[in-house]
This record gives sequence, structure tokens and C-alpha cells, in this order.
Amino acid sequence: QVQPVESGGGLVQAGDSLRLSCAASGRSFSGYGMGWFRQAPGAEREFVAFITWNESVYYADSVKGRFTISRDNGKNTVYLQMNSLKPEDTAVYYCAKHRRIYYYGSDYGGSAAYDYWGQGTQVTVSS
Repeated sequence: QVQPVESGGGLVQAGDSLRLSCAASGRSFSGYGMGWFRQAPGAEREFVAFITWNESVYYADSVKGRFTISRDNGKNTVYLQMNSLKPEDTAVYYCAKHRRIYYYGSDYGGSAAYDYWGQGTQVTVSS
């Protein structure tokens, strides 16, 4: 079992940067892809970024070029570096573990592809 726990959220101004962390318990962390999602008030949860077990990365168009996902298997941690933040990035950010070990494919953009979720961390970007 790999249980994610997010941290690093906060209140920042437009144009600032923030780095989110997702610490995941469990000995098999390195074999699983990890994703970041976000949910703004009144909106559905949306995909942000995904990193495979072998560190291929994928991004939503809305964050491409501004956000970077990475992982440190020695620390069982996934990061989301967010630069050039915009007010529309305001949301609760969630980290999640992909269902399938050693998965490499295109099924990473929907919530159903993940089985363990963190509690979320709030990111607020003021204009």
C-alpha cells in the first residue's frame, strides 16, 4: 500500500513559485506512477501532471511549460514545482498513486486510474 501525503501549499502572488511535495509510504513506491490533480471551488477535479515509474512525464496543456513534476525514490517523494503561478491555478492539489505497477501507457489523465489519494493541499494565487 502506498499512501500519499501532500504538503507545501500556501498563499502566493501571481508570478510567484511554489513547490508541492507528496510523501508516500510503502516499500513499492518506485514501481508506481504518481499523478497530481487539482480541484477549484465549484469545479471538477482535473489532471495536472503524471510521472511514470521510469520518470516519463506528462502535463495538462494549462500547466505545460510552467509546472514540473519529479520524483525521488530514495525519499519516496514526488514533487510539483509550480512557476509563473496564475490566479486560475488556485485549487486544492491532490497527489495520487496509479493503480498499476510498472505502468507505461496513456491511461493517466482520469481519476479512475488512481487508487490511493492524499488529503490535498490548498494553493491560493492572488492577483
